[in-house]
Amino acid sequence: MRCLIVEDEPLAREDMTEVLGRVQPDAEWTAVGNYEEAVRIAQEQKLDVVFLDIELGEKDGIALAKELKRLHPQINVIVTTAYKQYAWEALQVYVSDYLLKPVQDEDVKNALLHLRNPVQREPKKLQVVCFGNFDVLYDGKPLRFKRAKAKELLAYLICLRGASASVGQICAVLWENDGGKFQHYFRAIVSELRRTLETCGMETVLIHYKNVYAIDISRVECDYYAYLDGKIDKKEGSVVRFMEQYSWAEEYIYHFYRQNI
Repeated sequence: MRCLIVEDEPLAREDMTEVLGRVQPDAEWTAVGNYEEAVRIAQEQKLDVVFLDIELGEKDGIALAKELKRLHPQINVIVTTAYKQYAWEALQVYVSDYLLKPVQDEDVKNALLHLRNPVQREPKKLQVVCFGNFDVLYDGKPLRFKRAKAKELLAYLICLRGASASVGQICAVLWENDGGKFQHYFRAIVSELRRTLETCGMETVLIHYKNVYAIDISRVECDYYAYLDGKIDKKEGSVVRFMEQYSWAEEYIYHFYRQNI
């Protein structure tokens, strides 16, 4: 949640930031003291909520509310003021709430729980590291796999970038020439991978239909994908160190070398 605090009184601005910090510690917030600064911030970034003092020196807070709504139609304007008489004007610009100063923690909490335009949270993603050793993290913490082959299965599907692979194809890669002998064991590997993903609510990353498997790349943030999209310098020598614990990944390393020649 991205919040903007607009308050021309320094002490009141500090009090408001402290209240917001207690009530919504995960919020990203910026505090400014005048109309012009508020408009500049709104022009530079998307905002979800603005806590707006209705009296801003020479500028009118209602006029600012209208300008912020023009820039961000879904923004939630929460008016903070020491005066009740502005309530009718504020309602005309469809504010989300009207809080009287001194603003209390409970007031802010209730206002954020009942926003006129609920904030859509961006779903978290798996963080996948392919260069060097393959690893998988969620919220900055590595996932723990009880079976090494479950982790390797995910690594191979990551390499396919959303393309599907049959059970036979996957087993041929994970167990090389003996793949056919291990198809009976494959189901246990899939179950273990699914259980591991369930520990962080990311089980839908694994896609299974009929006899094939894939991953939902929209739920994955991966350095390999960033490399292919040109977001990592292809001249960096480190990129040729790719999933070093898996022998089948050598073909990808060869491809990197060829690109950097």
